[in-house]
Order: sequence, then C-alpha cells, then structure tokens
Amino acid sequence: MSASFSSIKRVLIGEPFPTHDEIHERLDKLRGLAIFASDPISSNAYATEAIMSVLILLGSGALAMTLPIAMGIMGLVLLVIFSYIQTILHYPDGGGAYTVAKDNLGTMPSLFAASALLIDYILTVSVSVSAGIRAITSAFPALFDHRVLLAVLAIIILTWINLRGVRESGTIFAVPTYAFVVGVLLTVAWGLVRYFGLFGTAQLVPAVHDVAPEGPITNFLYIWLILRAFAAGCTALTGIEAISNGVQAFKPPESKNAAKTMVAMGIIAMSLFVGITFVATHLNLLPSEEESVLSQLTREVSGTGFLYYWVQFFTMMILILAANTGYQDFPRLSSFLAKDRFMPRWMQNRGDRLVYNGGIITLAIIASIIVIAFQADEIAMLPLYALGVMLSFSLSQAGMVHLMSKVGKLKPGETAYTGVTTIHYETSWRWKMLLNGVGSVVTAVVLIVLIITKFGEGAWLVVIAIPMLVYLLRTIRDHYTHVSEALSTHNLKMEALQDIADVIVIPIGDVHRGTLRALQYAKRITSNVRAVYVSTSDTARERVERRWNRFPAITGDVSLICMDYEYRDVLTPLVDYIEKVNHEEYPNQIVTVVIPEFVPQNLAAQLLHNQTANLLRARLRGHEDIVVVDVPYHI
Repeated sequence: MSASFSSIKRVLIGEPFPTHDEIHERLDKLRGLAIFASDPISSNAYATEAIMSVLILLGSGALAMTLPIAMGIMGLVLLVIFSYIQTILHYPDGGGAYTVAKDNLGTMPSLFAASALLIDYILTVSVSVSAGIRAITSAFPALFDHRVLLAVLAIIILTWINLRGVRESGTIFAVPTYAFVVGVLLTVAWGLVRYFGLFGTAQLVPAVHDVAPEGPITNFLYIWLILRAFAAGCTALTGIEAISNGVQAFKPPESKNAAKTMVAMGIIAMSLFVGITFVATHLNLLPSEEESVLSQLTREVSGTGFLYYWVQFFTMMILILAANTGYQDFPRLSSFLAKDRFMPRWMQNRGDRLVYNGGIITLAIIASIIVIAFQADEIAMLPLYALGVMLSFSLSQAGMVHLMSKVGKLKPGETAYTGVTTIHYETSWRWKMLLNGVGSVVTAVVLIVLIITKFGEGAWLVVIAIPMLVYLLRTIRDHYTHVSEALSTHNLKMEALQDIADVIVIPIGDVHRGTLRALQYAKRITSNVRAVYVSTSDTARERVERRWNRFPAITGDVSLICMDYEYRDVLTPLVDYIEKVNHEEYPNQIVTVVIPEFVPQNLAAQLLHNQTANLLRARLRGHEDIVVVDVPYHI
C-alpha cells in the first residue's frame, strides 16, 4: 500500500528536492511578478466595475465620478507601494506586516496584522477563483449553473500545482499573467485610438444611458455612496503586500529583486486600472450582472473576434491564478507564526518539493468551504474583502514610522540591531517617516470607511473573525508555553520522575499469531506478563483456554486472566481491570499495556474488521500513567 501511494505521489507531485536545492527553486523577477503580482494585476478585472456598481445607484450621470475615484485610489496605491518597498529593504527575511509590527509595535498588533492577512489570503483564493469562473461564464452562459463545481475544481488544480513547487508554479503562471496584461493593454490602447479617431480608425460612439437614481438623493446619501464607491474600488489594493511576505522566495540579492518586482507590479497594475476606467467611463458602459465591464469594454472596442476571446480567456485564467498570491503567502505567513509558536508547528515543515504543504492544503480546504457557502459569487464576497489588507497596511506603515524614528536616533555610520533586523543611519529618514505616517493615517481612514460602508453587507463577519483568530493564535501560543514548562528539566528532582511498574497487561480476543508475537515481545521486557480475556460465553472461554494450552513454550509462564461478562461491551471490564492494576497494585507508577493488532493490506480491508484496538487506545489515552504499546502483525 505504501509503495503504491508513494508511486502515485511521485507522479502527481514529482520527485523530492534535497534541501540544498532550495536556492535553485527560487524565483527570478519574471516568475516572481507572475506569482506575487497576479492578485493586484487581476483586481483590474473587477475594481472599476466595483466602483461603478455603487455609483449607478446615484444614476448614470454619477458614473463620471468613476475616474476621479480611481485616481484617488491610484494615489493610495503609490503610498502603499512606497511603504512596502521600504519594508522589503529593511526586512529582507520576509514576513511583511507581521514582522514589521512585531519588531516595532509589539505582539498584539503583530497578531492583528497576521490575522487580517490570513483572512485576506483565504478570501483572495475564494474571490479570485469565483471571479475567474464568472469571466468564462460571461462568454459561455451555459456554464453558469456549474460555477460552484468549476470553482472548487479550479482550487484543486491550483493546490496540485503549488504542491509541485514554487519555481514550477511560477513557470506555469507566467504565460497567463503576461498574456492578460498584453491583451488588456492592447484593448485599452485600441480603445483610446478608436475613441479619439486616430489614424483614420472608425470612431467609437459612447452609448447614451439615462438611468434614474434609486431614490431621492440627499447630501448625506450622496457622500455615503461616494465613500462606498471608493471603498469598493479599494479591492485594487489587495495583494500589494504579497511580495514583502515572500522576499526569500526570490533569487539573490533577494531584497533588491523583490523591490524591483514591487515597482514593476505597481506600474502595470495602475496602468491597467486607470486605462480600463478611462475607456469604460468614456464609453458610458453600465455595470451588469450578466456581463462584466471588462467584457463589455473589449466587445465594444474589438467586437467578438480573436482579441475578445483572448481577453476573456486570460481574464479567467489570471483571476483564477490570482489565487496563487494566497497560496504563496498564506503558507509562508503561517510558517512565520508557527516559528513563533502561534500556529501548529507542522505549518513550518516543508514537503518534498520544498513548499509548505500543510499551509497549502489548509488554505485550499477553507477557501473551498467559503466558495460553496457563497455559491461562487465574488460580488457577495467582496464586502468581506480588503478589510484585512487595509488593517495590515495601517499597522505595517505605523511600524515603519517607528523604525524610521529608530534610524533617526543613530549617528552617521552607526548601526543597531532591533532584535529582528539591522538598521543603519539614513539621511532620508525624515521624509520616509513622513510618507509612512501619511500612508498609515490614510489607510486607517480607508479601513474605517470600509467597515462603516460595508458593515451591513457582511463586513461584520471579518470584524468579528479577526479578533477571534487573534484569540486562537494566543491560545495556541499558551498551549505551547504550557507544554514547554511541563517538559522543562529546569530544577528537576529525580524523585519527581515516576517509577515504571514491573507488569505488562496484554488484552486478547483470541489466541493467534498476532497474540503470540505480542506475548513474546512482552516477555523480553518483564516476567510479570498478564494476558486478559473477557469472556461472554462458556463456549468462547473454553475455546480460548484450549488454544492457550497448545503453546506452553510461550504461554506457560504468562498469567491468563479470564473475566466473565454478560454484556457486549467487552472494553469496559478490560479498562476497569487495567485501571485497577494501575491505581491499586501499582499506584503512581507507569503501567504498560501491550496491544496485539493485525494490520490488513489496505484501508478497505481494515474497514472489514472490528476496531477494538483503536477504541481501546482511545479509552486509555486519557490516563497519564498508562503506556500503550502496539505490536502489529502484518497480513
């Protein structure tokens, strides 16, 4: 069974990499951009539409506000990108907002940053995959009823690709990412050429719409909806922090390559965002449930020819692959938390292909549950989106403000170690601190706007989930602290150690090869071996005693204890006897229970047999001074 499983695993995942090959599995800038920037780049497929979907409530005339709002969001993106470039250069080991907050603001702020990001990465997978499936159902409406199944299937494929390794997944994701960028840039450029009638092309004629406001518009409602539209468009910021978490995924020099990739990501993402918004608003496109704004824009500009299906196909691909940002950073951030004992330790273990298998699989399971719960409707999930990332932005930039204040206290040429990173004096520390401070305040204001405007639409779930996750992380840390203290040998007195009782109890249900093998094993340890049989009928008891007496060389010096019992639950008298030996005969000593167990060839065969051994182990597990030893007999 193990051999066949290993063969299947090798076919699906590939041959294992030795640890020293880790440096060869790192990413160059082209692959790094495809993996870490796919989320902010792909956000352009729905960020403009998210703004317009709110503004349309004010009537079609309000859609003219889409471009100014987009420009405001672009300014915010530039602030955040600048801040994270500083984070990358000062914290080259990665960890992003969590590391910055831990080093400069303390444990609790760092846990809030980490919790916010973990939730955001889960939603990145759910939203991106759902949006990708929507892109393809816009082109092929017949697939709409199968969107949930297609979304879950996409998550399974993404999980498989990521389990194969970082560099391999980067190679796979590079083509769709760059194909999307090229397709949309061509569409925007051709749209501008046709809109302005350049080079003698047929000029695009903006549509004429007269959509009335949903109701009477007061000054308060107008401001409220503008704020909601701005908050909705902030989905364009999601994923910007991804590179700062995965600096060590890049080839040396890691921080410089990561920073350059961050700059390229910002230029590409904002060019697409502003370009799509400009053309869409000047063509007077309207948001629609049936067809995305990007699909409408491409169809208006190029018709339904090759370019249209190119953009739609690669929009679907990059939206699905944008989930890879979550696949890269959720496991990586989890490993940082596990290293600090805030998450299960196995989250920092890397698998055969040098990736964090535990984090990847955990992410896939939770994201699939969310997709099913929301029926793969990314619009319904968007109110939950961007809250976490804004909180992490605010904390990260506040942490950088504090770091720059430390830098400012140094003298020229002087260095200092903060406990996480080494800093040196910088002449530009004042304006860096100022920009980070402005960025922190602005993203904090945006966070408040997001909470207020989206609270009733479902954002309350994230507002509750983040502190709950912080509590869970602290609980895990408290558990590990308790375990560490319990296992500590500091000031240990030898008399505090428990004695080991000179007795072994072997529960038996029959006398067979497995039983005899367990008896031989136990006799090598002690001469005081007791075989315990619970008899439910005289016939069964006589049969066991008769078979017992057939092997005197093994059973002759072992005590056979037969207990008559009139009920079917044979485990109860068996456990009672073991507890009696433990508490009365050998109090405060460790009693050993050896369980003979035959192991079938496969899981299916195992299900055909009684689970007595498993149930007995479960019943005895709660006893702190009873040791259970399995003696398997493979069939």
